[in-house]
Amino acid sequence: MHIIDDFGLQVINNEKQMILMDLIEDRNQKRATIFCSQLPIKNWHDLIEQKAISDAILDRIIHSAIRFELQGESMRKKMKK
Repeated sequence: MHIIDDFGLQVINNEKQMILMDLIEDRNQKRATIFCSQLPIKNWHDLIEQKAISDAILDRIIHSAIRFELQGESMRKKMKK
């Protein structure tokens, strides 16, 4: 299993998008990959510079995903109180 934490903090440039595409292609329908992000999935498409590659990557990630969307305050904020 791979965990990609804080997905979406930066735009994914040409070099990084090909690395991500290779990773997702190798793991697609074979192994689990967990994406953690504070960015809503509807905004993920804008993260990847080349839109054709963005479509290919997100097609492999989103359509076979089990999604957990958390609501409420940050646990860090709650623990601070």
